Amino acid sequence: MAVTQQEIENRLWNAADELRVAMPEAQYASVVFPLMFWKYLSDTWDHTHQTFLKENEDLDLSVEEADEVEYSNYQTFKIPFIFPGTIAESRASWSSILATVAQHGLGQRVRASLQAIESANPDKFSRLFGSMTWTSETALPGEVLASVMRTMNRAPKMHEGNMSHDVLGGAYEYLLKRFSDGSGTRAGQFFTPREVVELIIELLGPKNHESVYDPTCGSGGMLIAAATLLKAHGGRGYTLSLNGQEAVTDTAGVARMNLFMHNLTEFKVEVGDTLRDPRFKKPDGSVKQFDMIVANPPYSLKWKPWANDPRVIGGVAPQSSADWAFVQHMIASMDPKKGRAGVVLPHGVLFRGGQEGAIRRRVLDHDLLEAVIGLPANLFYSTTIPTCILVFRAPGTKTPERQDGVLFIDASARFTKAKNRNVLTDVDITNVVTAYHSRSNGDEEADLSARFVPTTEIATNGYDLNIGRYIKQAAAEQEDLGTLIDAYNIARAERQKTEHRMLTVLSAAGIEGFDE
Repeated sequence: MAVTQQEIENRLWNAADELRVAMPEAQYASVVFPLMFWKYLSDTWDHTHQTFLKENEDLDLSVEEADEVEYSNYQTFKIPFIFPGTIAESRASWSSILATVAQHGLGQRVRASLQAIESANPDKFSRLFGSMTWTSETALPGEVLASVMRTMNRAPKMHEGNMSHDVLGGAYEYLLKRFSDGSGTRAGQFFTPREVVELIIELLGPKNHESVYDPTCGSGGMLIAAATLLKAHGGRGYTLSLNGQEAVTDTAGVARMNLFMHNLTEFKVEVGDTLRDPRFKKPDGSVKQFDMIVANPPYSLKWKPWANDPRVIGGVAPQSSADWAFVQHMIASMDPKKGRAGVVLPHGVLFRGGQEGAIRRRVLDHDLLEAVIGLPANLFYSTTIPTCILVFRAPGTKTPERQDGVLFIDASARFTKAKNRNVLTDVDITNVVTAYHSRSNGDEEADLSARFVPTTEIATNGYDLNIGRYIKQAAAEQEDLGTLIDAYNIARAERQKTEHRMLTVLSAAGIEGFDE
């Protein structure tokens, strides 16, 4: 009988819930995902091994010959032995270690198994399982780890003969979302709400055989969504080259496991600080370029500004906020012929002055920005403030009707209130995508307004991209604190710019004595 999505989700959550006596929910992912992936690998290896034995039972093969045939023609990865040559020698598989859960040193055996799998498959699973600090007895008592493994073992066998990758990947996504719902703002570092991911991918429209890159990939959701959407639209998601970089080692491991669970093998996830140490480079040392770039970087991150970097466009982002530095990196990473990029950022990038204003001016003068889409407040786990999506195109690649200007879309009122946050519905996403692809100007329907604004008009406003300057903002039924704070910051920035212009005029006229 086919395994249902709900069945495996319930079983896996029951396993995760065994951790409640040992750690906060925010830390569940670091334990559950490595165990889940280990079980998936072991179940798959065991299933394939049984097939090998059945199909070769009539052959008189030595141990060495059997290994050569099995790994040449059947298995796609190795499950080696741990503690070889000792009384504790055993295969590094889920079932082997599960049989020893009542014995002392369970965490040590689990760690040795995961490390052995990584070492035996360096091209596939290098650093896959993260730091594995949870295998320490002081971090996670052996009896709790044993309870988690026993409970997880009640889940159906995780191999292709028993469940599809759609079910398996869906279960992984379910756990990601549930961990994020329970861990609050901490979840923002690795999980972007799926409806926001879907919206960005729909806007950029991946195509067969293209390359996709996420410079702050978290759990890999945007990369997976690109393949999923392409498949849903009749394309071949498996033809995409998926590339991501993530600063946190354990989170990068979550991304790699997530991609494998979705049966996506053409990927590369690197670990490192994208701004300081971009890992995707050309032979000449410049950043590698991709067809489609997506990102939800950490907002207003304090960073060490570049001293001399070819990614700089119009200036260097201030130390207090790396928002525009991430944009500059994405622009440098766009393929010159068909590159496009979509990024989620706070509204401050639209109007802040100083160095950020200089960068914004250069980007607009080079006609790189295609669209600004205002999103509702409280969509994300990490912040309640309203955010926006910026869409960029490589120089000279905009369609004729989008050249020398920016499309503004206000979707700030398009949301449904959920338990912990606001959400975008399928209808909301469809309406935004329709407005983005529309060739008309000044559309206004169901609290969603759109207007194409020439760069000349934006220039007269000091290259300010505040959405309220260009289209009528939808009125919210109830303002939350995040919205009020954002509105205050916008008004404050406007007042400061007005005062600066006034003082400049007065100073030019020889009138002194005003404090700046």
